[in-house]
Amino acid sequence: MEKSKIYTKTGDQGQTSLVGGKRVSKYDVRLEAYGTVDELNAYLGMLIAALPVSSSDTETLQFVQNKLFVIGSYLATDTTFTELREASRMKAEDVERIERRIDEIDRVLPPLNRFILPGGVPAAIKAHICRTVCRRAERRICEVSDQYEVDDFILRFMNRLSDYLFVLSRFMNIEEGIKEIYWNNNCE
Repeated sequence: MEKSKIYTKTGDQGQTSLVGGKRVSKYDVRLEAYGTVDELNAYLGMLIAALPVSSSDTETLQFVQNKLFVIGSYLATDTTFTELREASRMKAEDVERIERRIDEIDRVLPPLNRFILPGGVPAAIKAHICRTVCRRAERRICEVSDQYEVDDFILRFMNRLSDYLFVLSRFMNIEEGIKEIYWNNNCE
């Protein structure tokens, strides 16, 4: 099998192809969405690298990374021209897996009755960065859904993912004995 070329020169004029070959501008709403999903995936890789080797969340985060490729593939497919591949579909159990992990973590967290500031150990800070990029990706996907059909499981997954990253950041700080920093709404 011949090695594929890294550069194709087909995007040199500001356009690229969706799955199926339809050409769109590089600032198309779908590219903004799956590009932000890709950015999140890179940040998750950084978060995984910052986790302790023994962390049980490494496997969950790698599961998420794989599902983000599914979401990217879905968003990159123009279903008016190309049938969606099975590998580009999310399932209810994908969302449920994230919900189960949120529930597991939340059981050991203290109640939260105030806003907290991002901070603490480096891995917790990275989880907060991932959370904010996830929220942006979710907004971009919602923007896509205004123009094109988007599977509800994708929207649910992204929403749960940001919740998971929030509780994960709290969990990592609490595991390390770091006190949460609460928002001082008096700005004092």
